[in-house]
Amino acid sequence: MAEVIKMPRLSDTMTEGVIAAWHKKVGDPVKKGELLAEVETDKATMDLESYKDGTLLYTGTEKGGKIQVDELLAIIGAPGEDISALVKGGAAATVANKAAAPVAAPPAASAAPPAGGSTSAGGVAANAAATGGLDLSKMEEVILMPRLSDTMTEGVIADWHKKVGDMVKKGDVLADIETDKATMELESYKEGKLLYIGAQKGDKIAVNSLLAVIGDEKKIDLEKIKAAANQGVAMGGSTSAGGVAAAATEAGASGASGSAAPAAAEAVHSGLSVSADGRIKASPLAKKLAAEKGIDISQVPGSGDNGRIVKKDVDSYVPGGKATSAAASAAQPATDGKAAASPTALPASIGQVSYDEVPVSQMRKVIARRLAESKFTAPHFYVTMSIDMDKAVESRAKMNEVSPVKISFNDIVLKAVAISLKQHPAVNSSWLGDKIRINHHVNIGVAVAIEDGLLVPVVRFADLKSLSQIGTEVKDLAQRAKAKKLQPADWEGSTFTISNMGMFGVDEFTAIINPPDACILAVSAIQQVPVVKNGAVVPGNVMKLTLSCDHRVVDGATGSAFLQTVKSYLEEPLRMMI
Repeated sequence: MAEVIKMPRLSDTMTEGVIAAWHKKVGDPVKKGELLAEVETDKATMDLESYKDGTLLYTGTEKGGKIQVDELLAIIGAPGEDISALVKGGAAATVANKAAAPVAAPPAASAAPPAGGSTSAGGVAANAAATGGLDLSKMEEVILMPRLSDTMTEGVIADWHKKVGDMVKKGDVLADIETDKATMELESYKEGKLLYIGAQKGDKIAVNSLLAVIGDEKKIDLEKIKAAANQGVAMGGSTSAGGVAAAATEAGASGASGSAAPAAAEAVHSGLSVSADGRIKASPLAKKLAAEKGIDISQVPGSGDNGRIVKKDVDSYVPGGKATSAAASAAQPATDGKAAASPTALPASIGQVSYDEVPVSQMRKVIARRLAESKFTAPHFYVTMSIDMDKAVESRAKMNEVSPVKISFNDIVLKAVAISLKQHPAVNSSWLGDKIRINHHVNIGVAVAIEDGLLVPVVRFADLKSLSQIGTEVKDLAQRAKAKKLQPADWEGSTFTISNMGMFGVDEFTAIINPPDACILAVSAIQQVPVVKNGAVVPGNVMKLTLSCDHRVVDGATGSAFLQTVKSYLEEPLRMMI
């Protein structure tokens, strides 16, 4: 009897999986323990083994497709077995849009995806149908933009290490890809000649879109591959094999205006950027920028491969009519013999309005989205305490006389927080909607400012580490963060976060909670101020800590009690050594 295999939950935070590769295809015999597929989760790419003998009769999506946890992934049974009832009853609504079908069904009977299909499988099927059955996701020579971080939806080409025509070996670095978290190297997994690149340096490209083609030009129909990728964009498909749905949708207006442009506009265009069927050849980002700037993309000369319009063409484009008319008006002498003057001209003594506009980086986009979600979803409240740091200052000086690494005040705060979290587990928790997760382990995220934004690498099991171990690890993580060398495992899994702005001389500030943590601690500068001790006013070292709490998880009394414990450790640092 046929048996349904559903998408398993392969990590604690996984909600869906991406099929990185199928190791069996429909119709193949499968044995118990054999590798069925590689599934990319939010944490890693993991092997999925079969727990049944039989024949693979059905797959829920193609390579690159997404499947929610507990949705229909595959069906294994006897050859020719009727599985229509299992497909109908076991598949979620999204499965109906996917191109897979039982073995017994002929290819023509495969369910056709909707015209604007949003699932990866739908996009692949649409491309295949539109290009004579060509499926880019299954072509060994095709390299699609990989998902290099758990939140990545698109990447920016920071640099190409190879150019078209270069020979590439397996393991060679092809390009540097800027994700929302870091700039990472993309290595080739194939040997051959680099025949095509799908985006120029500085261009954005969606995950699973056509990035490069490597192989033998005599054996590859490159034009057909490019046509398949372009067809995916034109159809408004998904982020599968050449599909860049978001960019294509946003640029739809410009594409429409380009196709309907008058003959005079066509004459202005270079002609190279127009395909035989009249379609404008332009990158999705170029189309999007043109739409945002109100530029008719059909009039922009293209400098990319085969006249393709890319981002820099749109950025440097000046509408010819406006430029000509402006130049003509500037050169035109006044008809009455007087100097022409603008009625809005400013006196020479007044400055000119000027500004720069810079594109939003992938990292900044994700920071904006995640912190906006946190600020406007989690009800924040704040607790501030002043800490007497006199003994901490004295203890740090003595510790650094014998410590193998220099211990910072941030290291001391981190250690005090880690020990305090073990005593207040409610603060070391996460809001999960219908439940609260109280973590027994202590993983502290440390906010690190870099040029493009902010990264939060994690010190794991901080309560079990010495101050010198914490100091060494924090320095290493900070250096790798600034060099953009962090890996996804370095920034995932925090249970609490610390943001320290003391080095900037900040008196006091509040921080926005870093999801899924329930709290974040804002650490300010140590200030020398007058304090009262033993009835006398004396100079003292005071530091302010502000705890931001998610009120859905942590109540005011709980947050205050936690902060009191942190205060007790910082004011008597020797207690942390016990």
